[in-house]
Amino acid sequence: MKNNSISFANSAYFSELVRTNELCRQYSEACIELCQEMNLKVVDLWTALQKREDWLAACFTDGIHLAEEGSKIVVEEILKVLKEAEWTPSLHWKSMATEFPEDSPCDLVLADGKSTINPSDWTYHRQIQWD
Repeated sequence: MKNNSISFANSAYFSELVRTNELCRQYSEACIELCQEMNLKVVDLWTALQKREDWLAACFTDGIHLAEEGSKIVVEEILKVLKEAEWTPSLHWKSMATEFPEDSPCDLVLADGKSTINPSDWTYHRQIQWD
């Protein structure tokens, strides 16, 4: 069963702000619907976070700020959308150059003291923990 806890906060404009999990779901669905109408990619964090039974305790430190597990879920969902998107150029990290391809005064100087090497020319497989 999902946690439908209610949070209260003080406000200069309202006597109290009420936040429920159900209201967050409705807001999330409205945002997703708007993105779909505008033909925009969307990251559905509400659904992703709700997959865990203990989502509130595991994903948040205080009900608002993300804990480590919540941050991992956010990264996974963003990378999933970037990987699936058919954008040109692709914004998925494996599709992007390691460095900027143009020559730069910051490029590494070789032993001859004159030639430089651009790190974007290096070829090695980049590995990252969430891949």
